[in-house]
Amino acid sequence: MSALNPVIRTQSFSHSRLESLDALRGFDMFWIIGGEFIFHGMAKATGSPFWRALSEQFTHPDWNGFHAYDLIFPLFLFMAGVSTPYSVGHDLETGKSKNEVLWRVVKRGLLLVFLGWYCNNGLAIKPVAEMRFCSVLGRIGLAYMFANIIYLYAREKMQYVWFAAILIGYWLLLKFTAAPGFPAGTLTMEGNFASYIDRTILPGKLYLVIHDPEGLVSTLPSICTGLLGILAGKLLRNGMFTPQKKAIYLAIAGAISLVLAQIWNLDFPINKNLWTSSFVLQTGGLSLLLLSLFYYIIDVLGYKQWAFFFKVIGINSIMIYISSRFINWDHANNAFFKWAGQLVGSPYNIVIMSIGFLAVKWFFLYFMYKKKVFLRV
Repeated sequence: MSALNPVIRTQSFSHSRLESLDALRGFDMFWIIGGEFIFHGMAKATGSPFWRALSEQFTHPDWNGFHAYDLIFPLFLFMAGVSTPYSVGHDLETGKSKNEVLWRVVKRGLLLVFLGWYCNNGLAIKPVAEMRFCSVLGRIGLAYMFANIIYLYAREKMQYVWFAAILIGYWLLLKFTAAPGFPAGTLTMEGNFASYIDRTILPGKLYLVIHDPEGLVSTLPSICTGLLGILAGKLLRNGMFTPQKKAIYLAIAGAISLVLAQIWNLDFPINKNLWTSSFVLQTGGLSLLLLSLFYYIIDVLGYKQWAFFFKVIGINSIMIYISSRFINWDHANNAFFKWAGQLVGSPYNIVIMSIGFLAVKWFFLYFMYKKKVFLRV
């Protein structure tokens, strides 16, 4: 996530990369590329309440609330922030000016916005009204860009001020405003102010017609998700603390963030669709705990071999995310594993085919890894 150019290139990785970060990114992407289908398949095949409960955790709540699946997107954005002190910080330390680095950050952010638009719409010519401009990659690009600008130009104490000010400001914005015809503080899909502004100013179509979960206004608090990752990355690069203490501090910060999220949830519900301030703290706390765990096991204790499976996914995350635009993975899965599903038969064939779907993608990424070919943005 830290290279400069939007090209596919053959290269080796710097030894300064955190192996735990690549593994955690791969763990995150594992669920995006199809890991959740195994749980959905088991739920359908068995009808068991246990598997149904797990399967439900890999869906998004309709509006307020939190499921495990809600963590995947913000965790990825958080990790983009963690990598900033290792990439942008390194560039500054080696003599590059802030303006040079800023130009690179802006280019990368805008490129992600374009890739998000491409994933939504492809390159077919169609009316603007039929296009969706908001996207997951677009939100990552914008949040990454503005979080990095804060990192570049604000002192460390002011970075914490920015973090708190954006979260509190967003809370106050939605608490004292609403869409026309609704009382102030309305947080329904139709009545909240963020969705109303998106409906008013955004071109094209919104994902849910009256609301877009990657809308423009709710991108504002997502900057804090990236900024929290930056602050975590700065801690990991800080030579004043031992690796063990870094892991402990990350875990403590994660626990505090989770407690604050539950308190704020009483007035400003945890809501992925609006990326509420409580949602930032909830997902930020879980992200910090996961980073602490992966960092302690992989980089502190040195247990690395088990994480290779996830590392292969993590170092080519953008490649596999956009791959469905040019690779028919279902066709490839049937070509390699349909026989296995037929042998097992119903109802567990859906589980076998879900595992095959993941295997095809992983071995594709493993081939790219062995050839040292990575999509760098």
